[in-house]
Amino acid sequence: MTTAPAAPPIRAKQRLGDRVFSKAALIAGILILVTLAAVAAFLLAQSFPALTAEPGSFKGDAENFWQYVAPFAFGTVWAAFLALLMAIPVALGIALFISHFAPRRIAQGLGYVVDLLAAVPSVVFGLWGITVLAPGVQPLWTTLSEWFGWFPLFAPPVSGTGRTILTVAVVLAVMVLPIITALCREVFLQTPVLHEEAALALGATRWEMIKLAVIPFGTPGIISASMLGLGRALGETMVVAMVLSPAAVIKFAVLQSQNPNTIAGNIALNFPEAHGVGVNVLIATGLILFVITLAVNMLARWIVDRRKEFSGAN
Repeated sequence: MTTAPAAPPIRAKQRLGDRVFSKAALIAGILILVTLAAVAAFLLAQSFPALTAEPGSFKGDAENFWQYVAPFAFGTVWAAFLALLMAIPVALGIALFISHFAPRRIAQGLGYVVDLLAAVPSVVFGLWGITVLAPGVQPLWTTLSEWFGWFPLFAPPVSGTGRTILTVAVVLAVMVLPIITALCREVFLQTPVLHEEAALALGATRWEMIKLAVIPFGTPGIISASMLGLGRALGETMVVAMVLSPAAVIKFAVLQSQNPNTIAGNIALNFPEAHGVGVNVLIATGLILFVITLAVNMLARWIVDRRKEFSGAN
């Protein structure tokens, strides 16, 4: 007995608009990869002379490129870490207030203010930091050092101008705050209503409902928003160049007059007068910043993917 051959599967015919949109999305994705590869190739090609440069090509006492870039890489990561340490809790609180506590009118108005704050140019934040914040917090930094000077972070001597790495971190925290807040707000608003109602029906309070339903659902979004804010803090130039009193040092003290500079701030301050191999040295430090940012984003994606796998397993 012979069986009839199986009929070929029927494929839905795509419309012209669907085909155009699919091709456009594919081209856009490829364009991003090509652009990223071109930037990486440019940085690698221009950085090679700096990696083999003579000791006299570097400012300060550095004998090679790695000794030169180490303080700036440390300052970049340290300032961004301090900024996120202050910004994330405040951003989560504002986002939860807008999404689950505030009346509708207040939530809408506060949301507009947060979005407007994200549009303020970084030079404005730099001017505010150097003219208002630094002189205003200098007495606070002095008091903080007098009370907690035994702790290495707040060790004296305190800067007399207030232009310290902690002041820069405060300004950076204000800058990344609207980005993290806006993204977390949208993620919290996407929490399934049935999950929230189920928690409340079981007798949970408002805060317990947020802890059991909203926070777990929004954790991948919180991580993504934090990494986006970290990227803004890592690459910030004007605030660091305007507010900080930089030095090529590696130290964790946050209130002293000698503070580690960042890669972006060092490029902004030294590029106008750089020439010859000095330009290649600055481009090479930009390559290090590129690698740091790429590593941070890859780590964030790995954390989010692992959490999704863990959630799916449970």
